[in-house]
Amino acid sequence: MKPHITIITLGVADLQRSIDFYEKGLGLPRKDESKSIAFFEMTGTILALYPRDELAEDITISPEGTGFQGFTLAHNVASPEEVDLTLAEAVAAGAELVKPGQDAFWGGYSGYFKDPDGFYWEVAHNPFL
Repeated sequence: MKPHITIITLGVADLQRSIDFYEKGLGLPRKDESKSIAFFEMTGTILALYPRDELAEDITISPEGTGFQGFTLAHNVASPEEVDLTLAEAVAAGAELVKPGQDAFWGGYSGYFKDPDGFYWEVAHNPFL
């Protein structure tokens, strides 16, 4: 397998609410106009939003699931100040602030928010990248 992720698909409870959060709230550029799935152009990857129950059906698993799913999505920015601004932007768009920006044990600065469907996003300044 080549080391490349093409699409990250999030199973969402309310597709339009999630589209509004990512497109209008966070300003991500939408790649399509479909009413059944949404694609957002990221640098080198596409973020897709698809109804959770339909995604589970496609995988052939139950759509039930709660709590921490064991992964996070990360967005790296150029400075600690930009971490705080991005976290504030997410909260203003409807996210829940989970951990405010702060010095991290690994030498950077980061914080976390949870999107309307409970997906955790880390916003980080990593001076080593």
